[in-house]
Amino acid sequence: MAKNIFLFSGQGSQYVGMAKELYDNFEGARTLFGELSEVMGQDIAKLCFDGPEELLGKTANSQPAIMACSLAAFEAAKASGISFDGVAGHSLGEYAAMTASGMVSRADGFRLIKARAGAMQRAAEENDGSMYAIIGLPAEEVEQVCAETDGYVVPVNYNSAVQTVIAGDSAACETAAAAFAQKKARAVKLNVASAFHSELMRSAAEEFVRTAESVSFSAPACDFYSNVTGGKLTDFSDMPTLLAKHIVSPVKFTSELAAMSADGYDTYIELGPGRVLSGLVKKTLKGVTITNIENMDSLEKTKGIAIV
Repeated sequence: MAKNIFLFSGQGSQYVGMAKELYDNFEGARTLFGELSEVMGQDIAKLCFDGPEELLGKTANSQPAIMACSLAAFEAAKASGISFDGVAGHSLGEYAAMTASGMVSRADGFRLIKARAGAMQRAAEENDGSMYAIIGLPAEEVEQVCAETDGYVVPVNYNSAVQTVIAGDSAACETAAAAFAQKKARAVKLNVASAFHSELMRSAAEEFVRTAESVSFSAPACDFYSNVTGGKLTDFSDMPTLLAKHIVSPVKFTSELAAMSADGYDTYIELGPGRVLSGLVKKTLKGVTITNIENMDSLEKTKGIAIV
């Protein structure tokens, strides 16, 4: 019998028109968009479906918008009889995972993502930071180049065996990118506002934790895998501190996938816009089933795979 895990999309996966079909076909999706719009003070459905792209891509907007689309896919999956035994998310995707697992109520999940997105937007505007995806080198070599580069640049997303994202001061990132090019690796600058998951987000973490401390957290109803620990989380006693740390800590996604595989997960279902996480699973794990839900066509394909 298949063992399903839901993976929730991260920042950068947004596109204009995302989740429109799920919104049109599932009342649960329409309800959650309405709830988030009330929390955010703006029409999130309109932002997701009509853009414009520049406004949708702004950190303060993209994080709640992606969370809404991921949870719309979750509502569609539930309504279609697709079960799950565990959850995980990439960066902001952990907030959809927390909500789906019952760790926080949907109202509190929306409050958290609003606070996080706003704090990170403000921190980004205070710093000249960049992020680059380094493709074609093992993480150990990426770590070494960063350590040897003058200025502040560090690995922040361990995405696969051959893709690690670096972040830091823009000048240091450019220097490191040139060094990676000399090693015949690709260094792709990411279209993000600043150096997420690095110390340049420290002010965001300090601002955000005040909201997190006002939220009630419960143990999840399923397995929950953490970006910070790189494995299954078992201690839920101080989630505000962990979530604040999450903002300034690397995303250990490769380690999470290894832990999921060791725990017997064989079917990986990405919920949310795009197939970024599906691609990372494909690069990291062999002999597993990978699918996604972002519209009606992908939902139907997933039903054929995941319902047993």
